[in-house]
Amino acid sequence: MAVGRAAPAITGTTLDGSTFSLADLHGHPVIVNFWGPSCIPCRDEFPLFKAKIQEHAADGLAVVGILTDDPTSTAIAFAHDMGATWPTVVDPNGAIKKAYRVAARPQSYFIDPSGVVRLVQVGQIADKDFERLYAMIRS
Repeated sequence: MAVGRAAPAITGTTLDGSTFSLADLHGHPVIVNFWGPSCIPCRDEFPLFKAKIQEHAADGLAVVGILTDDPTSTAIAFAHDMGATWPTVVDPNGAIKKAYRVAARPQSYFIDPSGVVRLVQVGQIADKDFERLYAMIRS
């Protein structure tokens, strides 16, 4: 996925069984995060995303998880235990992962309100770096 291009479409079913479409978040800054509960850095990012969603509520920040390479049942339990308030889309055949050209977990895509990918972060996002990265997509 090239920076400066429109984010590939994401549609699917979330961990709670809801339908999801990335297009519904047009007009919001979005972070798409590829993760799985067996990935320790992914687990470590959860509190950061939870805090930043609250901190940037006025901006309309949306976080979308994409479950990658782990079973749904484990992810449901982990997301529930961590109090995740954002949707995680299940990617059973890896089509979303392939469309985004994900190299490793965690991997996050910072998408501006017009739907353009402005930054790709491979690896865990540190709290000290979040604001600098988020500034690239905040409207």
